[in-house]
Amino acid sequence: MILKHSHKSSSFLFLSILLGISLSFISLKANAYSGKVKSKINASGNKPTGLCFDGVYLWQADAAADKIYCIDQYTGKVIREIESPAYWPGGLAWDGKFLYNADFRGRTDKSEDQDGMIYQIDPQNGNIIHTMQAPTRCPRGLTFDGKYLWTIDDSKGMVIQFSMEDGTTINSFPSPSADPQGITFDGKYLWITDRGKDEIYMVDPSNGYVIVILDSPGPFPYGITYMHPMVNSGNSTTSTKWMNTQEISGDLMVVDQQTKKIYRIAIRDGEIFHKKNKEVHKMTFCHNTTVYGPGNILTLDVWFALPENRVNQKLLKLPTYNVKPTDIVIDRWGQRCAHYSFKNLVAGKKIELQVNSEIETSDVRYFIYPEEVGALSEISQEIKDKYLKDDDKYQINDPLIKKTIKEVVGNEKNPYWIMRKIHQYLIGHLHYLMDGAWDTAPTVLRHGHGSCSEYSFTFMALCKAAGIPCRYVGATGYRKDYTYMDDVFHRWVEIYLPNYGWIPTDVTHGDRKSARDQAYPIGFISKKYIITTKSGGGSKTMGWKYNSNEDYTTEPKTNLNITQYADWTL
Repeated sequence: MILKHSHKSSSFLFLSILLGISLSFISLKANAYSGKVKSKINASGNKPTGLCFDGVYLWQADAAADKIYCIDQYTGKVIREIESPAYWPGGLAWDGKFLYNADFRGRTDKSEDQDGMIYQIDPQNGNIIHTMQAPTRCPRGLTFDGKYLWTIDDSKGMVIQFSMEDGTTINSFPSPSADPQGITFDGKYLWITDRGKDEIYMVDPSNGYVIVILDSPGPFPYGITYMHPMVNSGNSTTSTKWMNTQEISGDLMVVDQQTKKIYRIAIRDGEIFHKKNKEVHKMTFCHNTTVYGPGNILTLDVWFALPENRVNQKLLKLPTYNVKPTDIVIDRWGQRCAHYSFKNLVAGKKIELQVNSEIETSDVRYFIYPEEVGALSEISQEIKDKYLKDDDKYQINDPLIKKTIKEVVGNEKNPYWIMRKIHQYLIGHLHYLMDGAWDTAPTVLRHGHGSCSEYSFTFMALCKAAGIPCRYVGATGYRKDYTYMDDVFHRWVEIYLPNYGWIPTDVTHGDRKSARDQAYPIGFISKKYIITTKSGGGSKTMGWKYNSNEDYTTEPKTNLNITQYADWTL
């Protein structure tokens, strides 16, 4: 049902909505989030590389001094130092009793030699207990998962799990991005630093999927270690045991080679997102209709989707119009629209409509830890009734949709992993093609291609069929320049995850090669977008469109032209 009210009363209602949403933002804790730097200490040496934690002290390698330092985690004070086992010490790992060091020059100090070796070291005196060939020529980071060691080869772009006895490769997969350096294990997931992207990735070791993406605290992140909550039982370097990391969460420590600092950063702190890089934009959305004739337009209705306060955007002013709207309407999805109604537009007539917005946008990154996502049974019936409904574009009861869900999702119960399996399936089976058609989800699956709208409809159909509520949002954005005319626009999906709420995900932008790029749009909104529309489709105002929509009737042989675009300025 569409609700109507006067333009004057709508402004008052809109202001009330703005105030209410703004107050809700104030209650959010803005100072705590995954990736936040909690403290920092000085690294030792001039070229810090590997880092590990023995339960009490940090161990840090330095490639310039050929030393490995035992460091106080709180002050950075060097407790003692030992000689590097070879000539270019990199990653460090701790197995509860011994140190392990990855060295990619190995037995020689010649800079052109890459003969990766792994050394087991007595931390008390630095003696080498065991030596083996690394599973790759250029090992960087190193970590211990309780049974095996893991390393990274940045030249090959591989993450490798291998035997501590002889270096036999147990498992391997491509690195999340092009320039990995450090790696650590938190009891369930791997964490990998990347120098090129200045990011840190939480990676599922069973499949190589990136799940959480953090900003690096420095410009050259190298070594990383998880500060396992441990019970100390005697000598800190000879007897410690890990506690249940699901009950008590530790921090990450990251050593940065450029700043020569060791940063302690938070993870799993309870905050579900972080905002940064605020920008203020003025955006004018234009909708123009020209009647060429010879017949006339009998009726013309135009709807502008009005942006609202969201996590990624804040309205600084109420919208203004070059022509006063006929009324403000709200559809069944809660989408507010400025509505215009015209009659008897003769040949030669041109209607130019503009809505002006001034909005502060931000980059928003969500931190979704799968174990913290609630069960599907925890979703309210109200949300299920509204956002699991079928429609023409979805066709969730189509045999192909049901067959795909059975094959892709299987017996998976965790909503995050249900969504993620669907995401990975689509980026592996579709390719982007904007041919002007809007096919249904089963047709898109059969053809193997689609536009951003078709990717979205297909993703939504599969999510709905699997029990995950979802909707889409539509936006306008700038590309390379802040002053930009956008006539392409973009649409993506929001899924509902218990304990997290509505989470953005864009399977179109996730259709990339690297694990990092595939995961990047899950839980991310760019500051370059202003979201105008939220919908489940089939709105009586917006239909299946976003940003703007129109409906008209004409006399026979009436030619007309309709254009819509957004002008962005700073």
